[in-house]
Amino acid sequence: MRFPRPTLANRAARLGALAGALLLPSALLAQAPDPRAAAIAVADSALAAITRGDAAALTDLMVPEAMLYPTSTRDGVTNYRARTRADQRAAQIKGVVERGFNPTVMMSGGMAMVWYPYDLYVNGAWSHCGADAFTLVRSGGSWRITTMSWSAEQPPVCEKHPAGPPAR
Repeated sequence: MRFPRPTLANRAARLGALAGALLLPSALLAQAPDPRAAAIAVADSALAAITRGDAAALTDLMVPEAMLYPTSTRDGVTNYRARTRADQRAAQIKGVVERGFNPTVMMSGGMAMVWYPYDLYVNGAWSHCGADAFTLVRSGGSWRITTMSWSAEQPPVCEKHPAGPPAR
């Protein structure tokens, strides 16, 4: 059996289909969510909840077994406290503005860590700066906080937000 010789129009159609098939994966990748951005978005949501004084929204971002570890260093001695998710949910957060900047994300499979330098103001006055460390796991298709640790320091040990003080 002999096949007819392809016409120029048939060749152009095949070439167009091939080009479309080759471009499709890159188009899908462009639309796929960036897992690093998704992890940062959870950390951003946590800081926004703290700034709103919404302990329920903050703890809703966490797995039920989540733990929080605030640390501070005074006179060369570092201390930490441990808080459960339930302790944090019951906490009063008032008058706080916490702003993160320049996050670093590390990921492996269903685990991520967001290192987030921050500064913090209470009732409009400078309080401290440091770094938040969010450890997240992928659960039910989204990132959830398993631990949240942070330092509370003063410059020059830490940096204030590059944008300057928050707007009032």
